[in-house]
Amino acid sequence: MKNTIKKACESIGVSLTEAQLGQFESYYRLLIEWNEKINLTRITEPDEVAVKHFADSLTLLKYYNIPENATVIDVGTGAGFPGIPLKIARPDIKLTLLDSLNKRLNFLDTVCKEIGIDATLVHSRAEDGGKNKLYREKYDLAVSRAVARLNTLSEYTLPFVKVGGSFAAMKGPELGEELSEAQNAIKTLGGKVENVFEFDLCDQGRTIVIINKVKKTAPAYPRHGSKIKSKPL
Repeated sequence: MKNTIKKACESIGVSLTEAQLGQFESYYRLLIEWNEKINLTRITEPDEVAVKHFADSLTLLKYYNIPENATVIDVGTGAGFPGIPLKIARPDIKLTLLDSLNKRLNFLDTVCKEIGIDATLVHSRAEDGGKNKLYREKYDLAVSRAVARLNTLSEYTLPFVKVGGSFAAMKGPELGEELSEAQNAIKTLGGKVENVFEFDLCDQGRTIVIINKVKKTAPAYPRHGSKIKSKPL
């Protein structure tokens, strides 16, 4: 696994120390152990996890310059992607991991303690967290690898970003139609598309959309989860 992740990261211009590679190995071991108890990932082979979860999470570092000591929230983090890999590679960032399932947060807490990183864990649905004054418009950067379409994902995520900050949506290939349909949502929520990066990672098509927060999100948003899904902006 060390060689695979090292090679994949070198291809995107990210270099890791032996200590960081060791953290990723421990992360993988815990992922596989806990995956037998709770559903964390369908991808379990070490080389596949190294590329499709770990290196993929770190592609953001090639395309977006995260400020030193930035506050970063991973919305709907699941098994900790991309937040924990980013924290391993950039220990200076102040990381918050938000997820709606307490079992996953127990896993993430174990990972953080065992590999020696600090993160704030928040048990909440994204739409509730985005209304909470403790988290609303408090972050320099929000990240998400969630599978929701971009118009929906933007409503879940942009309310966490402070004006002047950014939201990085990490998506698969061929985002054209999805990006087009999300323009109204992004504008309504106070965002503006800054960049769209399309690239391959070990022959897998990927896209990263960088959305800057140019004005405050109106108090009406985010709406209730059922509304977000049934009537996307």
